[in-house]
Order: sequence, then C-alpha cells, then structure tokens
Amino acid sequence: MRVTPCDRREFLTALGRYAGGACLACGLGAGPHAAWAGQEPEWKREIDFYTQLPDRKIQCFVCPLHCVLEDGETCFCRTRTNVGGKLYTRAYDNPCILRVDAVEKLPLNHFRPASQTLTIGVGGCNLRCIYCQNWQQSQALPDQLKTYDLTVRQAVEAARKKKIDTIAFSYTEPIAFLEYARDIAELAQRRRLKVVVATAAFAEPEPLFDFAQHVDAFVVSLKGFDEEFYHRALGVKLAPVLAAIKALKEQTTCWLELINLIVPTYNDDLTKIAEMTKWIHGELGGDVPLHFSRFVPTYKLKNLSRTPVQTLEAAVAIARDTGLRYVYTSNIAPHDDTNTYCAKCGTPVIQRLGFKILENTLKRGRCPKCRAELPGVWT
Repeated sequence: MRVTPCDRREFLTALGRYAGGACLACGLGAGPHAAWAGQEPEWKREIDFYTQLPDRKIQCFVCPLHCVLEDGETCFCRTRTNVGGKLYTRAYDNPCILRVDAVEKLPLNHFRPASQTLTIGVGGCNLRCIYCQNWQQSQALPDQLKTYDLTVRQAVEAARKKKIDTIAFSYTEPIAFLEYARDIAELAQRRRLKVVVATAAFAEPEPLFDFAQHVDAFVVSLKGFDEEFYHRALGVKLAPVLAAIKALKEQTTCWLELINLIVPTYNDDLTKIAEMTKWIHGELGGDVPLHFSRFVPTYKLKNLSRTPVQTLEAAVAIARDTGLRYVYTSNIAPHDDTNTYCAKCGTPVIQRLGFKILENTLKRGRCPKCRAELPGVWT
C-alpha cells in the first residue's frame, strides 16, 4: 500500500533514495495473477495495446505473453488489470525507485559520458529472473510498494529543476510500466530532455516503436543465447528479444548498447557466448557496444559464486575476435576493459574507474591521436 504522498519539496530532497516493499511469491509459468484483494489503485491510464473479448475479457498485446484476462485479473507483469472489460495500468504516477545516477550505470559508455540521469523505476516485471538484483520491487504489484506520488509533468519538472537533462528508466523493467515511461518520455522530448532506457526488450514491436520515437538510447539486456536458458532462468522466450533488438537497430534512430550478465553454470558456456557475439556482429554490426557484467549472488541464486574475472575476460576476447570493436566488462573495477579504446589505433580515449570517468580525451567524438571517429552520442 502506498505511503503518504511526498510533496514537491520533499520529493526533490529525496532524489537518490528509493523505498522497497515486500515481494510476492511467484512461479515461472506465464499467466495472469488473480486480482489483488486489497485496496484498488486509482485507474488513471488505459492501456493502448489490447483487444476486448466477449464477456468483459481482454487480451493484452504489450508483450509477447498476450495475457487473456477475466474482469478483475492482472497480467503476468503485475501492472495491467482488467477493469470492467477495459485494460488499465496500475503502474502510473507511483515510482518506487528515484535516483540520480551517472549515465554509465545503465550501462551506457558511448552516450554523453559523465552526464547524469534522473532514474525512475516502478514495481512489476514481465520476466521472472531468478537472479534479479531488484526483485523486491520487480516481483511485486506497484501499489503494494512504498512509492512516491510523481506525475508525468512533475517528473520532467524535477529533472529540469535539478539541472539534469536526461531521464532514465531502469532498475525495474520499463516494459511493465510502459505507459508511464512513454508519457514521461514524450513530454521530456518536448522539453528538450534526453531519454534513455534499460530494458530486457521482451516486447511486441508496435508498443516498442511507439515508445522508441521518444527515446534517445536503449541498453538492452541480452541475458543469454538459447531458449532453454531463457525459459529456465527468466520464464519467457528468447526469440522475441532478438527480434526487438534487431528492430531497434534497423528501424529506429536510437543509440543502442547491449549488456550480458554472465551467471556461473547458467549462461557462461563460452560456445554459446561465441554464438551470441557472432549474431550481434552479423545482425547489428561491429560498432554496437557490448558489456559483459559480473554476477553477484542474489535472490534465488545466492548459492552461486561471483562470476570469475577470467570468464569475463574470455568473453571479451571472444567478442573482439568475432569483430566487435567496443567490448566492456562491468561490475569489476579497476579493470582495463572498462575503458574505451580507439578501434583504429588502440589509444585509450575514455578511462574509467567503475562508473566514474577518470579522463576523456575524445574531441567531438574523435580520437585525439589518429582522428578516427568513434560511434556514439558524445554531446
């Protein structure tokens, strides 16, 4: 249940903190949750992508699960509810996570380095990752969490007042709160703010494109490269994710980066990693940055160890041998593979310690030594 709403002053001083809440027990089987028996949320926003069926049933078409709901039922994502034969979001104006972050934290290494984001997350998710780092929020109904009252307009005004020119959607899955994120992004775009999104990209093309027209950059979590892993560890399918990534690259102007969190014994097979990097090179090209991230034991996989550094380094070497020119490690620092190097002459042009920029010698996106242009958004 939501806490007493923050007033504007209270909210602005609270940026950088977030409040968590209790999680719901869940399984991996795709299907709607029963309606929550507690206090109903205020239905502010109808979903754009659904079909009405007989007997006040509906079918949602935001993500590939295509949940069919009886009146009163809520989608697998925990955020969209059938209310009298119409589909409404319960993830609107009620973020549970609000932070000011470095853009590198998403991670984005080729998008306006050292800039800051006002980062927003809302409860719910259309995946069931058994190693989710933010499971307390992602695996709960949005209105069962402690939240901030934050309208679309207030979110944009807060970023401008704090002199932050980028709004990010991260920590939880933006596809689950797509309507709220899309409306913020549209207003932010009109106010000349940048919008960046961290997502698993398990979405249908039409709502994704509708969102993307207001987004400047995506970082997509490509969590593995076989259907068995996606089913076992996430409860969804891989194929729609690959289609979405390819569509973002080919059919939008958004800057794109990818991240792969390597989980020991689950998706650390170097043969599969090689297949993934070959797909990236063949379908997206060699200039799409790829981040290999270190797993830290959490949620249902607390029994595992951290990803060995040698595994991350081996993955980086495979990706570079495949032809990817900008490959990084994350969640380990210091490490040379967190830096950006000129693909032509090998000069380190951006040096990092974790998410912090130590030195940036790029000049209008060009290497200071050989003048080669690096792909990215640098201003």
